[in-house]
Amino acid sequence: MSSNLIVSLEGVRLEHDGSLTQRALRVLEHEPLSSAEVAHRVLGITGGAGAAAAAVFALLGTDSRFAVDAQGVWSLAATQPARPSGRLLRDEEFVVVDVETTGGSPNGGHRVTEVAAVRVSGGRITDTFCSLVNPERPIPSMITGITGITNRMVADQPRFAEVAPRVSEALDGCVFVAHNAAFDWRFMCHEMHLATGMTLSGRQLCTVRLARKLLPQLPSRSLDGLALFFGLEVKNRHRALDDAVATAHCLLRFIEMLDEQGVADWEAVQTLLSGRKPRAPRKRRAAPRSMEVA
Repeated sequence: MSSNLIVSLEGVRLEHDGSLTQRALRVLEHEPLSSAEVAHRVLGITGGAGAAAAAVFALLGTDSRFAVDAQGVWSLAATQPARPSGRLLRDEEFVVVDVETTGGSPNGGHRVTEVAAVRVSGGRITDTFCSLVNPERPIPSMITGITGITNRMVADQPRFAEVAPRVSEALDGCVFVAHNAAFDWRFMCHEMHLATGMTLSGRQLCTVRLARKLLPQLPSRSLDGLALFFGLEVKNRHRALDDAVATAHCLLRFIEMLDEQGVADWEAVQTLLSGRKPRAPRKRRAAPRSMEVA
């Protein structure tokens, strides 16, 4: 592929589920396509190759999730080799999210009962948000036994749609972080879609995966295990804010550990988590080529 490939470095954002860019993401999910194919499948344009290519470029050309090579073949940038972001990990904006729910999966009809978002920037926690949420369905007694959140506690609390604007504001532009991120991400995408008709997209970072790489000697990489290792006190375990704050402190420790290992930016973290070998550093030339020739 050509050297103009780019990696998505976007923070979390909301998008309409039926938007043209969402449609483009779906059609390019399985294979790269020519401009003509993208124009046909996404925009419904046939014929007029020049106009079709211009229309596709106008739609996708400035979106860092897409890449196009010199032959006009489009692909998802996140599936391609990445170039360095240039932004140090400690300078990234993170939002650590934790949700409490009525059960294990939104596909089973389960809903969020509490949501917390903790902003991490410049090596410290800078903002927190937390709200109980009326899940509009009963909370199983087994779940109440774990979280302590009862049906009575949430009966008069806002529904997720009412807190969605504040949640969206907390997530906007940040790297989404959670302990077992896939779980919290699925619930957040589901709730935001129900509330707004839009879906979340953006970078995600899982502290469980980081713990597996950075602390392989620990018998457990659960949040309790990490809190014990780092000496963190979690007063109300399985409540969203306390869990999110504890996870944020773990993230800060992980960033320090990564920095000590020379894993300094987003690309390097992804390389570490994927198990790929890091890119070899380029040899520096003693003098510009033109001077050597001279």
